[in-house]
Amino acid sequence: MFNYDEQSKLYLKRGIPVPTKDMIRTEEQIKGIKEAGRINSLILDEVAKNIKAGMTTNDINEIVHKKTIELGGIPAPLNYEGFPKSVCTSINDAVCHGIPDDTVLKDGDIINVDCTTIYNGYYGDASRMFLIGNVSKKAKKLVDVTKEALDMCVREIKPYSRLRDIGYIIEKYCNENGFSVVHEICGHGCGVGFHEDPYVFHFGKKGTGMVLFPGMTFTIEPMVNEGKRQVFIDASNDWTVYTEDGSLSAQWEYHLLMTEDGLEILSK
Repeated sequence: MFNYDEQSKLYLKRGIPVPTKDMIRTEEQIKGIKEAGRINSLILDEVAKNIKAGMTTNDINEIVHKKTIELGGIPAPLNYEGFPKSVCTSINDAVCHGIPDDTVLKDGDIINVDCTTIYNGYYGDASRMFLIGNVSKKAKKLVDVTKEALDMCVREIKPYSRLRDIGYIIEKYCNENGFSVVHEICGHGCGVGFHEDPYVFHFGKKGTGMVLFPGMTFTIEPMVNEGKRQVFIDASNDWTVYTEDGSLSAQWEYHLLMTEDGLEILSK
């Protein structure tokens, strides 16, 4: 049975950083976060049922907002630090934080839909990629490799792994497949709040960073570019991140709980 104080002493003696005690969720918190994650996944399922060429990203926002309210939740992005919509929709060369508008989805587009839900005070967070109609082979490979890198982390990261092992796995696999990983934006603790410690970088040196204890909840959400990894923020809205070279970008995000046996997916 995991004992925070005993395990912390063991690792700190060896000079290995450990999570703070408030990063370890109580049984009550885990129960609430799991339910928020379940609701969040149902909302993304609703998007999956309806997304298609010819609809606008505002239409996606309406689907997310309506389903969230129907299920008794609150869309976390809405008015978060001034964000004006209930979901993020990022198309093609948009890396993340795309704001829904009147942009029409076209055959061949790839789009990330990033959904975060507050349910009974707890947070669920995940994003999915969607292929609109007939996409190029390179675009499909980018989307697939990004998800494969995330799934690899879920399989390989165990309790008492190191935090930067996550980024090592992701960047190594994506680089081997000819793609680059965005360094500027990362995963994060999530559950009691929207964005909490620790930062979860998608690159890094194996065997470094804090040790991962059972009871931690966080997201892994690699952003992977077809071309170079450099990005910029749209000056017109101060939110949307784009690839510097105009190449395609893909992102998948899971909300995860570290258990005694490994990572459990709470929302995807």
